[in-house]
Amino acid sequence: MSSFQDPGLQERQSAAAAAKKAMLEKFRAASADPDVAQRHAARVAVNEARLARMAEREAAKRVREAELAEQAARAAELALRAKREAEEAEARLAVENAERARLLEAEQKAARDARYAARKAAKKERRRGY
Repeated sequence: MSSFQDPGLQERQSAAAAAKKAMLEKFRAASADPDVAQRHAARVAVNEARLARMAEREAAKRVREAELAEQAARAAELALRAKREAEEAEARLAVENAERARLLEAEQKAARDARYAARKAAKKERRRGY
């Protein structure tokens, strides 16, 4: 029976160098291949198109956000205007109600004064005996 002989240091180093050289040759052959260059160019073109689409989407998003902000500002302005108009209408209504109440009080006072004057006149007439 013969025993397995481990390769020596020199053999292992030369095998490693040969493997490294073979890998380098394979890489050089692959990088010189026109199909690889064509696939790389296609990937670059796809990536550039993707970046262009992303930029377009971002621009559209900014435009939408600007429009939404403008709409929100208009809505806030309209709400403020409506609130102001409601407050003005409420103030006018309060003034009208106060005026109406003042007129009613004056009317009631005039009626009360007329009744008082009538009672006084009747009492005076009764005293005179007419």
